[in-house]
Amino acid sequence: MHLEEMETIRYERADGIATITLNRPQAFNAFTPTMNQEIIKALKDATKDAAVRAIVITGQGRAFCAGEDLGGVDDETDHAAFLRERYHPMMRLIKETPKPIIAAINGTAAGAGMSLALAADFRLVKADAKLISAFMNIGLIPDSGFLYELPRLVGYAKALEIAVLGESLSGQDAYDIGLATEVFSADEWEEKVQSFSHALAQKPTKAFSLIKRYMMDGMHEAYEVMLEKEAQAQRIAGKSADHTEGLQAFKEKREAQFTGQ
Repeated sequence: MHLEEMETIRYERADGIATITLNRPQAFNAFTPTMNQEIIKALKDATKDAAVRAIVITGQGRAFCAGEDLGGVDDETDHAAFLRERYHPMMRLIKETPKPIIAAINGTAAGAGMSLALAADFRLVKADAKLISAFMNIGLIPDSGFLYELPRLVGYAKALEIAVLGESLSGQDAYDIGLATEVFSADEWEEKVQSFSHALAQKPTKAFSLIKRYMMDGMHEAYEVMLEKEAQAQRIAGKSADHTEGLQAFKEKREAQFTGQ
């Protein structure tokens, strides 16, 4: 096991899983410039590490992430530059990372903290967690990919309600509308997150990376274009060691042992 303590996050690698824990519990894990940069560094390290086959992002203490630490925001803030410099690189990296990313939403996810959860590939939510847009409460619009991700996950009408009305969603609410992959009670939280993450880490990583990349393309590409992209991606997947193993395991009627190669 490898554990690295940074200023605002804790980064741990064990059993094929990299866990990024936002570690400012006294501030409900609100973002700072340092946290943005440390998350980017951890994501890059996890992507490069061949032993890592799944990435978990979670929070320390009672919150997942309360969004931006507003102590650094005032009337002179250039919000466009703020987003382009601080948040866009982090969100792009989450979407571009070829390995599965799980947001383990252990508590409140508000503002850009909710945007962070939306950017992940899977969302595991504690039943008593709260997800809230919060941007309208300070006269701003949802950002950091929020307006792109949420309608695709829950549909336009429900996304508009969440963004504008400012009502919080419980973990169960998030699951019921298709926003969360799974919802777990507090007493089973740690065990279930670990079980889900380990199961995902055992899947064929190359195939996952191709699915993630081309499914995002499929949100805006024409049908005929996607047929060709699928064909190209299948050629790549068909040459992987995991495909060879999966095929052999099928013929031998046994469980496949994928290595991510």
